[in-house]
Amino acid sequence: MPEPTSPADLYRHSLRLLLDKDIAGWVGLWAEDGVMEFPFAPEGWPRRLEGKEAIAAYMRPYPDHIDLHDFPELRIHQTTDPQTIVVEMRGVGRLVETGAPFDMTYIAVVTVRNGRITSYRDYWNPLAVLQPGTDFAGSRR
Repeated sequence: MPEPTSPADLYRHSLRLLLDKDIAGWVGLWAEDGVMEFPFAPEGWPRRLEGKEAIAAYMRPYPDHIDLHDFPELRIHQTTDPQTIVVEMRGVGRLVETGAPFDMTYIAVVTVRNGRITSYRDYWNPLAVLQPGTDFAGSRR
């Protein structure tokens, strides 16, 4: 696949990698000093990951816990900064541990510089991660 040319194209490509469970490929879209933030993260979950290695460590176990099937209702909005997009979407699939359905609504603010993700603020529903099988990050004590 040719290199994505816009933040929206890069983001769509990142979703395809997540559906393919290609976490290494997904992490490869990040700048070395990228920052991922979770402003609504519940107690015990990380709120900020700094650097590609921290993001990789966080995401590595994801497919073992959440089997994503689709991202319906994807809407990508341009902002006044051509390198920043706002994304509305749902992630649907199943929880591997329990087989229960997974259905999470997200809003993300994503900035791309030089073809790499530099900032990703992920506003997901903190109540959804309280069900068994969602703790892919080993965050709960």
